[in-house]
Amino acid sequence: MKQLLILILLTIIFMPSFAQQVPAFGPLPTASQLAWHETEYYWFIHFGPNTFTDKEWGHGDEPEDIFNPTQLDCRQWARTARAAGAKGIILTAKHHDGFCLWPSKYSTHTVRESKWRNGKGDVVKELSLACKEYGLKFGVYLSPWDRNHPKYGTPAYNQVFVNMMTEIFKNYGPIWEFWWDGANGEGPNGKKQVYDWPLFRETVKKLSPNTVVFSDIGPQIRWVGNESGFAGTTNWNLLNVSGFTAGAGAPSTDTLNSGNIYGEKWIPAECDVSIRPGWFYHKEEDEKVKSPEALFNLYLKSAGRGSTLLLNVPPDRRGLINGYDSAALMGFRKLRENSFRQNLLANSSVAIKISGKGKRITSLTDGKQTTYEKLDSMSIQFKTATTINAIMLQEPIQMGQRIIKFRLLLQDKNGTTIKELTATTVGRKRILSFPSVTASKIQVMIDDAKATPLISEVAAYHINEQLIEQ
Repeated sequence: MKQLLILILLTIIFMPSFAQQVPAFGPLPTASQLAWHETEYYWFIHFGPNTFTDKEWGHGDEPEDIFNPTQLDCRQWARTARAAGAKGIILTAKHHDGFCLWPSKYSTHTVRESKWRNGKGDVVKELSLACKEYGLKFGVYLSPWDRNHPKYGTPAYNQVFVNMMTEIFKNYGPIWEFWWDGANGEGPNGKKQVYDWPLFRETVKKLSPNTVVFSDIGPQIRWVGNESGFAGTTNWNLLNVSGFTAGAGAPSTDTLNSGNIYGEKWIPAECDVSIRPGWFYHKEEDEKVKSPEALFNLYLKSAGRGSTLLLNVPPDRRGLINGYDSAALMGFRKLRENSFRQNLLANSSVAIKISGKGKRITSLTDGKQTTYEKLDSMSIQFKTATTINAIMLQEPIQMGQRIIKFRLLLQDKNGTTIKELTATTVGRKRILSFPSVTASKIQVMIDDAKATPLISEVAAYHINEQLIEQ
């Protein structure tokens, strides 16, 4: 018995710091949600009859033959996405016009009825296979609103929609993310549909329990409240959903943008935005594609605020990613790589110490979310004064989101503060950028937290001055 007690005491003494009995706090992400957080940046693809009619929302009465891409190549989409550093693609398999990019048995408004590939084509299948080939995650957007289907606006349509979802999951999986648009307008009969959201959610859960589902209120991912690609400067991964529904019954856009500090469920925000003014391809927008610098700024305001960036890249009428878009995307990747290539703190000459511990800490620059430290403050000492203009913090979100408010003090060698930054939430990642400062010390002060503050990673960078957040 005595030997057992000694063994237990030794185990406690030499236990790594990050494992010291810090209980998880509040709602927590599932394994699928944690993996989703790690994707950080991926593509939306809007493609369909609207591509050929120059519309954003089709009416559902467009002839199927209008869909006729002359050089469609989903492998080119996937190859370009991978080269651009994106980690997945979500396809609009059916937009509001009701046109199905796969030969659904439950619609007569599909690629089967078009002259494209003599009615034998299947865009969903081709992209699913291309994503597998290039190591990308594959997601599907399926609009509940259907301006073509004759049963839309009747109770029978909910089962039609379930049947379509079933086709997608059984024939084109695995489906990583499934997207429900909250739009609800009139169908061809002039009626609106009462969506059976509980049935829809249960169907996905039954067919593919590891799929993360997006809607205004989740259940796994929420809309960020805008289509401009930015999360709130305060961004909680938590949301109160009781009493709310997707669509018109959703929480306010301000709530969706910032979340709820004590929300009942872990439902993080996804930031959707298009690389062009429109969501579908329009030739007159070729020279209005967002610049690499504009895309980098969106990255700071989405992934840099703890969300993910869902960037829409619409193929042109040939069925290819256009050269204007591709050039901007490759420039965007180069900016990210150059900006974040070197963590100025991951250097043996930099001393990182935390409150209550005199030893130098290395676990905060090891690139791992699974190692973390509990702290109220942290002191970072450079061997020589260093110029920086961006600082990144991460929480181990598998333990819950905790930090409410923090400060960064950039100091000279005498400890005089040169610049002070104040911010709120951290979450999966928080990047603060600012005009360049040459500092000898950085003090990180956690001013308020819901539970014991935990930090898993800290980094400092010197990025191009033109790229700091505007």
